[in-house]
Amino acid sequence: MNAGAPGKALGTLFLIPVGLGEAPWSSFVPAQVQAIAAGLRHFVVETARSARAHLKQLDYPHPLRETDIRELPPVGGAGEQAALDALLGPALAGIDLGLMSDAGCPAVADPGARLVARAHALGVRVAPLVGPSSILLGLMGSGLNGQSFAFHGYLPVAESERDARIRTLEEESRQLQRTQIFIETPYRNERLVDALLKHCKPHTRLCIACDLTTAEEFLHTRTISAWRKAPPAKLAKRPALFLLLG
Repeated sequence: MNAGAPGKALGTLFLIPVGLGEAPWSSFVPAQVQAIAAGLRHFVVETARSARAHLKQLDYPHPLRETDIRELPPVGGAGEQAALDALLGPALAGIDLGLMSDAGCPAVADPGARLVARAHALGVRVAPLVGPSSILLGLMGSGLNGQSFAFHGYLPVAESERDARIRTLEEESRQLQRTQIFIETPYRNERLVDALLKHCKPHTRLCIACDLTTAEEFLHTRTISAWRKAPPAKLAKRPALFLLLG
């Protein structure tokens, strides 16, 4: 699909942040963001089920069964570009649409970045909106280096590869004074913490940020030595972020 016809105004792709957990929308997005989301009838999302829940959380006023909610295609799948172009169809026809992640900000550690890139290629205006990002909130609250940091996504699942990666990230952090940020599948959180406490040096600082912006928020930074002496954090099945500074 090509860009809209010459002289025809294109719609805007709004990047709509959503909640990180159970909380009223007024606690994590400005009223203007809620109003923009409430005015849209077309959405591209990571998971339709999660998107419907987030729209309800945002007090979306329209019937969800009458709202166009479409999921992103698999990464690297056959015909991916054509699928992205089709998802941008409303914007190419002059109609605004929204992009939502399963949690937090779309296109940040999120597959929605592919749609944003395609929107730029087709000349569609992209409008990022203010809202929660667990990566930035965790960094803000950690007290670690906010001038130099890197997000690494998930560490390897295999134990030997994971442990080697932890040692590499810690050494790089020490040499560059760079905050290393990573995540884990919630049911493996506690195993990751055990590995960090086993393999990192005593004076390395570790921040664990969990359930940010919710009533159950957990956000603590301690040295590895102090974490070893503290009661184990209860992180099983809870979305968590880990930040490390050697």
